[in-house]
Amino acid sequence: MDELTHITLSRFQFAFTAMFHILWPVFIIGVSIFLIIFEALCVKTRKEMYYRLSRFWTRLFLLNVAVGVVTGIPMEFQFGTNWNYFSQAGGDFLGHMLGYEAAMAFMLEASFLGIMVFGWKRVSPKMHLFATAMVAFGASLSAFWIMVANSWMHTPTGGYFENGKFTITSHTDAIFNPDMFWGVSHMWAACLEISLFVIGGLSAWYIVKTRDTAFFLTSFKIAAASAILIAPLQIWLGDGSGISVYENQPAKLAAMEAHWETNPPGQAAPWLLAAWPDAEKERNAWEIAIPYGLSLVSTRSLTGQVQGLRDVPKPDRPPVALNFYSFRIMVAAGFALFFLIIWTLWAWHKGRLTTETAPAQKALLWCWVAGIPLSYAAMETGWIVREVGRQPWVIYGLMRTSAGASELPAAAVGLSMSVYSSVYAMLFILIMIFAWKIVKKGPDLESSIEVPQMGK
Repeated sequence: MDELTHITLSRFQFAFTAMFHILWPVFIIGVSIFLIIFEALCVKTRKEMYYRLSRFWTRLFLLNVAVGVVTGIPMEFQFGTNWNYFSQAGGDFLGHMLGYEAAMAFMLEASFLGIMVFGWKRVSPKMHLFATAMVAFGASLSAFWIMVANSWMHTPTGGYFENGKFTITSHTDAIFNPDMFWGVSHMWAACLEISLFVIGGLSAWYIVKTRDTAFFLTSFKIAAASAILIAPLQIWLGDGSGISVYENQPAKLAAMEAHWETNPPGQAAPWLLAAWPDAEKERNAWEIAIPYGLSLVSTRSLTGQVQGLRDVPKPDRPPVALNFYSFRIMVAAGFALFFLIIWTLWAWHKGRLTTETAPAQKALLWCWVAGIPLSYAAMETGWIVREVGRQPWVIYGLMRTSAGASELPAAAVGLSMSVYSSVYAMLFILIMIFAWKIVKKGPDLESSIEVPQMGK
C-alpha cells in the first residue's frame, strides 16, 4: 500500500475514535450543569422531588463518565503512534494544553466526583452542592482546554513555524487565537443543548408512557425552559462561527457552500439550499439557490464578495460534498430543535403541559424523543465540517495533514482500526444495554432520603 493509503487510514481511525468519544463528554458537560440546578433547588426548597431528580440523572451521568474516560485515552495515544510528526511540530503548545486539561480540569473533576457520588450521608447538603459544582466546573474546564488546542490548529498564532516545528513566543496569543471564542463557546453551548434534549426527550418518553408523570414533567419543564435560552444562543454562536470561517478560512467556507466562483464586485453570491457539487468539473451539476443569501450571511452586505474554490489551488481545497451536506444537516437539525422549542412554548402557554394534560400531547412528546438523536446528529455533522473543512492542513496554513502522520505500515494501521471498531461496537452495545436498564427501571421514589431535614 502506498503512503496515501496509510495516511488515509490514520485519518479514518482518528476520525472514528474522535466521533465515538465525543458522544460522551458532551453529555457529561451539559448534564453536570443541570445536576447543579436540581441540587440547588433541593438545597433551597428541601423538596424531595429535586433530590430524586438529582439521584436519577446522576446514574446516567456516571455511565457517560466511565465511557468518556475509557474512550478518551486511546485518542491521546494516537498523537504519539499515528501522528508523531504533528506532535513534534505542535507539541510546544499542544502539550501544554493537554497538560492543563489533565492537571487542572480532569483532576479537579475526579477529586470531587467521589463526594458527589458517595457523599450524600457524609457531608452537608451545601458541601455536596459545592462538590457537584466542582465536578461541573472541571468538566467545562476540560472542554475549554481541549477546544483551545483545537482552535489553535485552525488559527495558529502566538509564535512562528520554522524547520517543521512551531515555536511559541506568546502563550496568551496562542490561547486567545482568532477562533478561540467561537470554537469554545459554540461547543460548550452544544453540550448544553444536547444534554437538555436528552433530559427533555427521556422525560417526554416517561410522560407519554404515563410513568411517574409529575416527576418527569418537572425535569421536562426545566429542560424546555433552559432550551428557550440555549437553542437561539446556539444559532447565534453558529452564525458568529461562520463569520470567523469567512475571515480566517475562506477555502473552508467555499467548500461548505459549494461556492466555486468568486462573485464580482457589486454582484451577490447566492446561498444554496441544495446542490450536487462536482469537484472534477469545478461546478455544481444542479442547485437550488436563495439570491443574495451567501453574501448577506457572510459579509452582512447584499453584494459582499465571497471567495470561490476556483481561486484556491487544487491541493489546498477541502472536500466539497461532505462539507456541503454535513453543514446543511447541522443547520437543519439546529433549526428543527429551535422550532420544537417554539411548539413547546405554545403548548405550555395553552395549559397543555400539566400532569393531567401532558400525556395527551403525544406528537409533541415523541418529537422531543426524536430530538435526542437529532441533537447528536447536529453535533457530529458540525464536527465533520469543522475538521474536514480544515483539510488538507493539520495546522492550518502551516503543516499539511500528510506531513503530520507517522510512517507506519498501512496494514498495521488497518489492523488497529479494525480492533478499535470492534471494541467500540461492543462497548456501544453494552452502554445501550446499561442505559436501557437505568431508563427501564426509572427513578427510585421509595428508598429513604439521604439528605438530613428533607421535606416533602
